[in-house]
Amino acid sequence: MAKITASIKKELYKTEIHSSSGNVLISDEPETVGGKNLGFSPSELLASSLAACTSATLRMYADRKGWGLEEVRLEVSLEVNREENRTEIHRKIELIGNLDQTQLNRMLAIANACPVHKILSGTIDIQTELSV
Repeated sequence: MAKITASIKKELYKTEIHSSSGNVLISDEPETVGGKNLGFSPSELLASSLAACTSATLRMYADRKGWGLEEVRLEVSLEVNREENRTEIHRKIELIGNLDQTQLNRMLAIANACPVHKILSGTIDIQTELSV
């Protein structure tokens, strides 16, 4: 289970994010909404999770199969339509290396099976507890 802690103090809107394994990230809002753009925005962090998971999943699969994958490049964009309460995530994957069409088709299926893709495309239930 992933466990993350986050804290924000007086500096608008700088948030320190800590993982249970000791890693630290800074998240912030763009200057256009009052932040200082010191780190990824929350939406960028969400898109980054999909990009990182997809990349690692494809790399692991190609390595396990011994395929000639040299590099994976990803572009992920996230568009929120608040009126329709709908979010669209667009993922563009570029695979560089010596892969035939059958391998490329399999890599697409593997990308769609990465753990974060499964989380985002499944039912999500967020339970929130408030303490003071």
